[in-house]
Amino acid sequence: MNIVFLNTLEKNSGDQQVISAQVSIVEEQGIWSVYWSEPDLTGKLTQDEWFQGISWDEMLFAFRQGLREKIRSGFRPLVHTELDLTQGLSGKAKMTQMLTYYCEENPNEEVFESLRAWRREQAAREKKAPYILATNRVLRMISVFLPQSKEELQQIPGFGEQKTAQYADQLLGRIGECTRTNGFPLDWVANYVDTMKFEGWLLAQKEQKLRIELDREVSKRKLLEIVSGGGSLADLQANLTMPRRELLLWVEDLDREGYDMDPLVEAELSSISEEEQIKAWNAYESEGDRYLKPVLKSLIGTEELKGKELDRAYEWLRLLRLRFRREKERNAIQAAS
Repeated sequence: MNIVFLNTLEKNSGDQQVISAQVSIVEEQGIWSVYWSEPDLTGKLTQDEWFQGISWDEMLFAFRQGLREKIRSGFRPLVHTELDLTQGLSGKAKMTQMLTYYCEENPNEEVFESLRAWRREQAAREKKAPYILATNRVLRMISVFLPQSKEELQQIPGFGEQKTAQYADQLLGRIGECTRTNGFPLDWVANYVDTMKFEGWLLAQKEQKLRIELDREVSKRKLLEIVSGGGSLADLQANLTMPRRELLLWVEDLDREGYDMDPLVEAELSSISEEEQIKAWNAYESEGDRYLKPVLKSLIGTEELKGKELDRAYEWLRLLRLRFRREKERNAIQAAS
């Protein structure tokens, strides 16, 4: 048995005594285990198994999640790790997180919804995605801190000079009549926030992020298994419950990372005639492979596709493009050698 990680944590019990516990990660013949050892009320050492299995990612998630729960209950590691979240944050990053936390704890929903309505309208006028104008976090900060000038608006993290120049008049007009209890600069937030509650919030944020990462890793393994087994987009959609467009974006990302997506390409192109594939391939060579619309236009001419027919055409063209780009890369390498 190999001990890969061991750390001691201590907790004040409330009667001027300290409880000492240990967390460990061990490996034996490819099996990972995570243990928590802590004395019970009689002083006898008890051991809880948090995880046992072959997956490194799942083991790491169980370790981090369990350790976070213990830190929330008052334990502190003698050797600092990545879980001392505020230790790893720069002054600016820590302040941004603190402002975000304060706004979540003290929301101004009426103003926030008004700002979201402005963002929807403005994004529609500019034909942009709403988040490009401002994220929910930025709008939340504006709604809570209520800047009253362009200079104050620029102090909101994520809202720089360019966006201030573009949207300050509209935003300030929306919130100009609102009354605020605190002003700028926002240094006062650091004194207002409860440090322990803030650290607990940071732990919850990181835990959520890790859970999302683990879920994605599990889904990735499932996707690769289905693809290697000759599965189709319909199979991926049924197993992963994701929109087909989102699945295609992910397939393209994995292809760029070097994973073999050809079984999926083969499965999806089996229903497309060789003549259409050759015509599309030639269109990629003449029109380039950056945009799909010119390629589709060269295939259908003046004919209009709508709904599912249009979606299906774009799907197989995107998959054929993966094959085209790989061929182009191979040719470039051969030409250079």
